[in-house]
Amino acid sequence: MTATTTRPAGASGTGKPKLRTSAMIASFADPGQKTTPAPFGHALVAAARENEKIVGLTADLGKYTDMHIFAQEFPERFVQVGMAEQLLFGAAAGMAETGLIPFASTYSVFAARRAYDFICLDIAEPELNVNIVGGLPGLTTGYGPSHQATEDMAIFRGMPNLTIVDPCDSVDIAAAVPQLADHPGPTYLRLLRGQVPTVLDEYDYTFELGKAKVLRDGTDVVFVSSGLMTMRALLAAEALAADNVSVAVVHSPTIKPFDAETVLRELDTDRLAVTLENHSVTGGLFEATAAAVVRAGLGRQITPIALPDAFLDAGALPTLHDRYGLSTDRVRDRVLELLG
Repeated sequence: MTATTTRPAGASGTGKPKLRTSAMIASFADPGQKTTPAPFGHALVAAARENEKIVGLTADLGKYTDMHIFAQEFPERFVQVGMAEQLLFGAAAGMAETGLIPFASTYSVFAARRAYDFICLDIAEPELNVNIVGGLPGLTTGYGPSHQATEDMAIFRGMPNLTIVDPCDSVDIAAAVPQLADHPGPTYLRLLRGQVPTVLDEYDYTFELGKAKVLRDGTDVVFVSSGLMTMRALLAAEALAADNVSVAVVHSPTIKPFDAETVLRELDTDRLAVTLENHSVTGGLFEATAAAVVRAGLGRQITPIALPDAFLDAGALPTLHDRYGLSTDRVRDRVLELLG
């Protein structure tokens, strides 16, 4: 099935003209940083070669979620539903009922805000193997509140049976895709697309669904991070070393179910504890971590580095990341401030 209309980059289905800014396809990679092109698309193709039940769907956003790579390789296993997110997930649910393994891509804002009820009752309640792939999570576009999914994890964390993955880089994505396909229930992947940084290959790290991993040790500060903020946590830890501050980094790519055992083991110390996430301070990694601390009776303070509980500005990503405290320099400055 092929749509007869297309959604311009940045448009929201309202008939607005195509925008000419590069904010939609901007990269959060630092200049000169090693990147990998379209890791999700290539990982999905690789998984589909091994498993003929994998199919791909999108809501007129194949090119902007790297799903077009799968479509080119397996056109007979690809469905374009057009600008209809509720139909996208309803169709994916029907496919899963027949034994197929759908990966359905759109922007995170459209999945979380427009199609929540369809995902909840058609996919999550019957625990179907549908993999929701959400592009532009958090502050990865400069297009403003219509496209910045700053509250997507808060929305989805309350949905029973749904696994939520917030990958750091191309390494996480490449390893996550086949594991998501093998997972029996529904999943939500916060997609990093285009030229995605490759960071975790420099560490003794392997992605495991549902597990957090300690990437580096430190004696003064412990970072608990997810998504692209693990990259920033590692960079900030290196920068803080020049200030004689030793920082440990714990990467938690699975937000739900949350690996409280690993995280609490690292937090049960007298080190400064900080969470870092590309998401609102409300309802994401910080609150998952804080809840685990309270349940365990650790009785210690956790400081969040996160986006504010607000609608954010539009603009260039480097400017916005600095404005809202996600840049490496801002993370370093905040830690030095906390240490006094």
